[in-house]
Order: sequence, then structure tokens, then C-alpha cells
Amino acid sequence: MEEKIPGPPPGTGPAGRKLWASVVTDFGLDPHEELLLVQAVRCADRLDAMAEALTGASLTVANRHGDQVSHPLLVESRQQSALLAKLLASLRLPSGDEDARPQRRGAARGAYGVRSLS
Repeated sequence: MEEKIPGPPPGTGPAGRKLWASVVTDFGLDPHEELLLVQAVRCADRLDAMAEALTGASLTVANRHGDQVSHPLLVESRQQSALLAKLLASLRLPSGDEDARPQRRGAARGAYGVRSLS
């Protein structure tokens, strides 16, 4: 019997649906991984919405003191991009390169010995 592929979360936009489909059709996810994917999907949709809002907008705005600063959506977009990268890396999906080394889980670093200063 074939395993049923779950649909994307309600309210998912085009970018999120594309990301969801590209992952769930190729990989079986554990419940904790599915939660990470849900957050990644939401993040992808937020990035699309911010990109659309920034289309034609100035990259700088005047703050309350009149100084020109980066547009808040530009700053948030950068943060969301970093978050999306971390979420996708947390899913530990294979890269598709058969010769690539398998990903390893990082363990706690060992204690370092004390070096003498002499």
C-alpha cells in the first residue's frame, strides 16, 4: 500500500506549496521534521510577500530622526533568508549528489586540555 503524501498547511502560498511538494514527494519525514518543514514553508511565503512589497520601493527610508536607514522589510527579508537556510539545513536533506558524503549530526565538542603558558 502506498503511503499518502500529506498536503501543505492551510493558507500556504505558491512558494510554500512548491517547497512543500519538492520535499514531501521525495522524502519521508518524521513528525519533528515535518514541523521544521512547516516553518520553512511559512518562511518561504513571508519572503515572497516581502519581495513583492519591496518591488519598486526605495531601499532606504527616513527614521524618526530624519536619517536614511535600510528599509525595515529589507532587514527582515535578510533575517528570514537566514532562518530559511537554517530550517532547511536542519531537515538534513541529501543534496542529490550521489558521491557526496552523508551529513553527520554534530555532537557536543569535547573538552580541551589546559596548555601550559611556558
